[in-house]
Amino acid sequence: MQNNKSDVLIIGAGGAGLVAALHAHENGMKVRVLTKEYPTRSQTCMAQGGINAALGNAGEDATESHVQNTLKSANGLASEVEIRRLCENAPEAVAWLDSIGVCFSRTKDSKIAQRALGGASASRACYAQDYTGLKILHTLYDRCLACGIEILNEKFLLEVLKNGNKACGVEVLDIRSGVKEVYSAKAVILATGGYSRVYAKNSTNATASTGDGIAIALKAGAKVSDMEFVQFHPTGLKSSSILISESARGAGGYLLNSKGERFIDELKPRDIVSRAINDEMLKGEEIFLDIRHLGEAFIDAQLPQERKLAKLYENVDPVHDLIPVKAVAHYTMGGIDVNDTTSTCVDGLFACGECANHSVHGANRLGGNSLLELVVFGKLAGESAALYAQDKSYLHVEVMSKEEATKEIQVDFYKVREELGELFYKDVGIVRDKKTLEKTLEKVNSFLEQTSQMGVKDTSHVYNTNRIEFLEFQNTLAVSKMILLGAIARDESRGAHFRSDKPQKDENYSKHTLQDLQGVL
Repeated sequence: MQNNKSDVLIIGAGGAGLVAALHAHENGMKVRVLTKEYPTRSQTCMAQGGINAALGNAGEDATESHVQNTLKSANGLASEVEIRRLCENAPEAVAWLDSIGVCFSRTKDSKIAQRALGGASASRACYAQDYTGLKILHTLYDRCLACGIEILNEKFLLEVLKNGNKACGVEVLDIRSGVKEVYSAKAVILATGGYSRVYAKNSTNATASTGDGIAIALKAGAKVSDMEFVQFHPTGLKSSSILISESARGAGGYLLNSKGERFIDELKPRDIVSRAINDEMLKGEEIFLDIRHLGEAFIDAQLPQERKLAKLYENVDPVHDLIPVKAVAHYTMGGIDVNDTTSTCVDGLFACGECANHSVHGANRLGGNSLLELVVFGKLAGESAALYAQDKSYLHVEVMSKEEATKEIQVDFYKVREELGELFYKDVGIVRDKKTLEKTLEKVNSFLEQTSQMGVKDTSHVYNTNRIEFLEFQNTLAVSKMILLGAIARDESRGAHFRSDKPQKDENYSKHTLQDLQGVL
């Protein structure tokens, strides 16, 4: 094993991780980034619609309106202080992105173009066609390379290493060689993304969104909060769950049922629209997104990616045809519990982005706030970790991991993974009830007990994807239990968590659900 030192070590090279890296670097730190895949494959590239900021380039808007829209969407479960930090820093965040080269779309007078997304009272989402997240991600990656920040790809996180209650590094598996490696650091930032892939093929997320950082943080002694809140996006493609951006509805697209009827205001918050779609489908209706009336010129100029995706994955051309859609798991509001400096309860361990709960999304994220969150809180994480690391020394790193013993495989984890995804989409999805949640928890506990009978058939070292997928599956199982425990404990309906047996909001639950490895606190 090798032992490499850095002042600030960042796990994850999506938008949040790269923003954190740039700001830690600006604060004089030696920064290293480790990532499971490659930066340009991060989930950030799927945030197509835009990044919110009250610039007023497309009509009247104010920061206070942004604050109030976010509070309303959060359904009484977010911190107003943190929401104000998010919204008040939004214009500066967009200006910073503009200054480093993000190619935003422009108005006729060369201002950054803005459009409306669901739940917004004004057109405040700054966009780059319908590739906003991708263009932000590529620009951040270019800046990191220009700054000489070391980014090591294909490193799978196994453990956060500690000395007492202080994080002092990580152990990873090098995917290329199959060799375990140790990296020491004065501060560690987790920026590993969300956990929507618990829902398997019924998710807009890439296969890598398995909640690894959250599961490993729990093992290290960190806490998680609000894990029951999973946002379903109204417009995933019916056959593939590939995302059709909210920008399509923001531009004026309609949602229609099989009878050609519009059944919901398309720009209501995502939880309301997703439940309306679910209700229609329970009646036997198919659901379609209609953007034909926007015209080919507009679609090609403003929604080129959506046209390509519809043609590629559904064999329909949205210039002429309806797009078949369904609501699918998209974004996770819960995550690693952090304070107002992005620090966890483990000294020296920070978290940012979708893997963390910054208390700004509450029960339902406002469209356009995810990209904003990664810029505002990625910067804060980088600065906080740099400040923490300034007067710290490297601590002794002790690695306790053992080589895995060969065992007979009696249960195929791939089949269990598929079963888990279908089970979650059906019973822990848009609509839930306590009895079904408890039955699902029993099933998940049985899966956890069976892991001793599961394993890896491929014994090779180089690029052993069978091994990586088994490690991911174990993390997904740990996270799925936390989702269920939170969903059972929250005996009400609020935002993205809708309980058919408790359909009303209960003020007794105007608080976060907090969990550690032992369960709900």
